[in-house]
Amino acid sequence: MFMNTRSKFDQNLKELKSLQLNMAAEAETAIKNAMLALLNQDIGLASKVMNGDQVIDDLEYDIHEKVLQLIAQQSPVAKDLRRLHVALTVSSEVERLGDIAVNIAKSVVHIGNEKYLKELSEIPKMMEMATEMLTEAITAFYSEDPALAKKCAEKDDQVDEMFGDILKELLTYTPQNPDSTNQIIQLAFVCRSIERIADHSTNIAENVIYLETGKRYNLNA
Repeated sequence: MFMNTRSKFDQNLKELKSLQLNMAAEAETAIKNAMLALLNQDIGLASKVMNGDQVIDDLEYDIHEKVLQLIAQQSPVAKDLRRLHVALTVSSEVERLGDIAVNIAKSVVHIGNEKYLKELSEIPKMMEMATEMLTEAITAFYSEDPALAKKCAEKDDQVDEMFGDILKELLTYTPQNPDSTNQIIQLAFVCRSIERIADHSTNIAENVIYLETGKRYNLNA
């Protein structure tokens, strides 16, 4: 009887991970599309990102419902309970990543077809680092790999430094380009959004450590 119950629980965990994989893939795609929309000033692609956010929200709802159902039906303990708790937490982090993609897309719409003050080069580099962190964090989560989680979090300071440098550069353009104030503000918003991608990736990494050890660690410290 126990083996049948355990087997059913394990199958439900596999289904839960599948939902989480779909949700993470949707969020990663939304972020990459938002960045492409920014680089190419593609309003249509930006609109697609904004309209697609409901898919991520729906997946988060499905994950939360499945987790609550498993807790009610199986009364899990120890690592199984931590695994379900982490599933809830990580799905919330991924949902916020979807929101960040929407925020970047909104900035693309606000800038419109206005010519950029300079070629965007540093912002894509910052995004590349942040999305690399996100991929590592998600991989660490699915493989339950604390070493990869720590490796991911170590890059957060680099993203923060890039954010500070780009923001300083953007602010130097304001006095000489008063007519481009909106563009400068929107690009600053984009950089802040990218910095938040790194933060949420670190949060996911922290949950991987918690899942494996049962202890909370602040990897941003």
